[in-house]
Amino acid sequence: MNLREKYSIPPDAVITIAGTVGVGKSTMTKAIADALHFKTSFEKVDSNPYLDRFYEDFSKWSFHLQIYFLAERFKEQKRMFEYGGGFIQDRSIYEDTGIFAQMHKEKGTMDPVDHETYTSLFEAMVMTPYFPHPNLLIYLEGSLDDIIDRIHDRGRPMEQQTPISYWEEMHGRYENWINSFNGCPVLRLNINDYDIVQNPESVEVIIGRIGHFMEQTEALRK
Repeated sequence: MNLREKYSIPPDAVITIAGTVGVGKSTMTKAIADALHFKTSFEKVDSNPYLDRFYEDFSKWSFHLQIYFLAERFKEQKRMFEYGGGFIQDRSIYEDTGIFAQMHKEKGTMDPVDHETYTSLFEAMVMTPYFPHPNLLIYLEGSLDDIIDRIHDRGRPMEQQTPISYWEEMHGRYENWINSFNGCPVLRLNINDYDIVQNPESVEVIIGRIGHFMEQTEALRK
């Protein structure tokens, strides 16, 4: 019996991994997908034509970046469900509007008219009964110091040049966002409670928590 069957996780489930930059979403996505024999859906960072420009000039490129992300995530969300599910997704579509776009509007790095246009488009595309929402969102959380250490260890140049104050702002906004998020069921995992890099076998503990949580959620719906 494999882990998916052992912990009664539906074969057509779509599970999204959310959390701030550097918290370990990609590592967790791959580990869970491998354990469940699911497919992966990764954020396409390297092929993003706006990301480097955005880090050089937030005000000029924030709107372009958010529109690009919205289009790409919307297409990917539809693709996963049309394929029949069985996916672990790196980053959710909800974070862009709830955290990034709102942050840039409030900090003056996105024009209010651009923000209104982006928000209207997001609501028309995503916040409808026809949009396929994930079965579960796993929120990875950790202290600011631990997350900054991970960002430095990863060593992406565009992230190394970003002021610490930006990561502080993002960390706080993520916490506020997840506390009010209700788009789908949420399972929180603290990054200090596991180490799937040094101890890959520990992923079974996480799979067990996912299965138990999904069973509880399903029972509440009945």
